[in-house]
Amino acid sequence: MNIQWYPGHMAKARRKIAEELKLVDIVIELIDARIPVSSRNPEVDNIVENKKRIIVLNKSDMADPELNNMWKKHFAQRGVTAILTNSNKGTGLKDILSESKKLMKDEHEKLRKKGLLHKTIRALVIGIPNVGKSTLINKLANRSIAQTGDKPGITKAKQWIRINNDFELLDTPGILWPKFDDETVGLHLALTGAIKDEILDVEGLSKKFILKALNEFPDKLYKRYNIELDQDADVESIMNIIGRKRGCILPGDKVDINRTASLILDDFRSGRIGLITLEKPKDTF
Repeated sequence: MNIQWYPGHMAKARRKIAEELKLVDIVIELIDARIPVSSRNPEVDNIVENKKRIIVLNKSDMADPELNNMWKKHFAQRGVTAILTNSNKGTGLKDILSESKKLMKDEHEKLRKKGLLHKTIRALVIGIPNVGKSTLINKLANRSIAQTGDKPGITKAKQWIRINNDFELLDTPGILWPKFDDETVGLHLALTGAIKDEILDVEGLSKKFILKALNEFPDKLYKRYNIELDQDADVESIMNIIGRKRGCILPGDKVDINRTASLILDDFRSGRIGLITLEKPKDTF
């Protein structure tokens, strides 16, 4: 399954972000805690260069807690603070503000010594589509400002949002990159909803997920769908068993495989199958 998606507006967004970096003090990079490798745009390092940065592992409530801590340690070893958040509930968001102040402490101290008031911290929020940028901003601001949606590509233009007297955020459209060098990256982005289902083979994608589940977290799959399988069970038969159990039936008592595939993907993306992280710190693609 070779997945590629790079709409024209994303190339434009990339150029605008590069231009607007001079306006900000800190870059807040949101990634999906379930896929910390695949959800990091490799171009961001080149775009951001030497700007102060915070990594936000969003949707951490749907990821494996043990691996969340492993990822925090991984980034800390590379000199970057990683913060676990759930932007829907607001968990961890205060840590973003406190870490931003910590990063700007030296600059503010220099201003104080010169008899100047410290300036408002301006931060740019960046990340791939559907990682939760706008939801996070709305929670920080405690009001609905940034546009949100459950599909990628909702944010259309830059928005300056005042969080408090000391802190402002610049929201930006989500950007992917022109080509995924490894098929695994495209697969993980598709599984977590960063790429629109409308352009994907949903049935094939769901089968890929089942294969991964059987290899890495079979107990979660069995528990969610209350199924028992022999070792020789193939993906097709598993799809049929799940579809039949969940009432995805067509006329003639045939399982609706496409509906079953969508159901399985929805269950994974919502966390109903369990707390799952698809990538470990040792993973490199």
